[in-house]
Amino acid sequence: MTLQPTEWTVESKAWRGAPRPALSVLIPFFRDDPVRLLAALDSATAPGIEVIVLDDGSGEADLATRVAQTVGTMALPARFVRLSTNEGRSRGRNRLAGHARGGHMLFLDADMLPDRPGFLADWLALVAGRNPAVAFGGFSLDQTPRTREHALHRAMALKSDCLSAAIRAEAPEKHVFTSNLLVRRDVFEAIGFDEAFTGWGWEDVEWAMRVAREHPIVHVDIPASHLGLDTAATIARKYEQSAANFARVVAGHRSVVETYPSYRVARLLKVVPLKGLWRPALKAVAVADLAPLPARDLFMRLYRAALYAEAV
Repeated sequence: MTLQPTEWTVESKAWRGAPRPALSVLIPFFRDDPVRLLAALDSATAPGIEVIVLDDGSGEADLATRVAQTVGTMALPARFVRLSTNEGRSRGRNRLAGHARGGHMLFLDADMLPDRPGFLADWLALVAGRNPAVAFGGFSLDQTPRTREHALHRAMALKSDCLSAAIRAEAPEKHVFTSNLLVRRDVFEAIGFDEAFTGWGWEDVEWAMRVAREHPIVHVDIPASHLGLDTAATIARKYEQSAANFARVVAGHRSVVETYPSYRVARLLKVVPLKGLWRPALKAVAVADLAPLPARDLFMRLYRAALYAEAV
């Protein structure tokens, strides 16, 4: 028998009795501190907004206390949900959506920060004007500190992820991340995140592939900065975790994934012999701080493709 995690909640004074909001802002976290983001959202004091934050079993009492205190003093209707055990990225987000009362839900990662004061107002205007099924606002590194240890992640993100709405719209499902994602309630109730995904990676893109069969995915420029860049070693570890998830995506959506460059490179690397020798070498260069940054970028992408070669 699988025990369900215990759930504790803390609410702001404005939560009870608040009218149904137009937009529920949903913030899951696992050991990331969402307090700075909560403060930025609360300072906007936008009507028609509620905020719900979920501690997905971080097990850090000091962090939970700090978040609870912040939520308890927010002017916006806000709720803090703390789980006793970790449920994972997909299941945790599905649970978080179950607490939402709004007609649309905006998923924000805890390490994001809106890039402009009108961030929430812009999302509300989009909801009122277009009522989109799904919309992704994009993300930037505009407010992200520059550090040597995060130089590789910055370079990779600027090249592949920090894209304009026009560019993202060329492959709508590919450029969907839960870092800044708007979903209409009826869409999410019909199509939730696949809880069979474990670890890191691909659960959001796979969800978007299923949604795109029935609904248009809108891309807009309502960006937030991604503050939580990873070290090269952490990127490599996440790619290693994501290989099984990539295999699941290929199994369910091969015709879509076949158009991705990462798939095509993985197919080429699949037939290269002696993987046990050259794949570790790719990783060694990618994580080497003294190697030229363009080479590290290339070798990290090749390392990911080499891991994914097992799935294609």
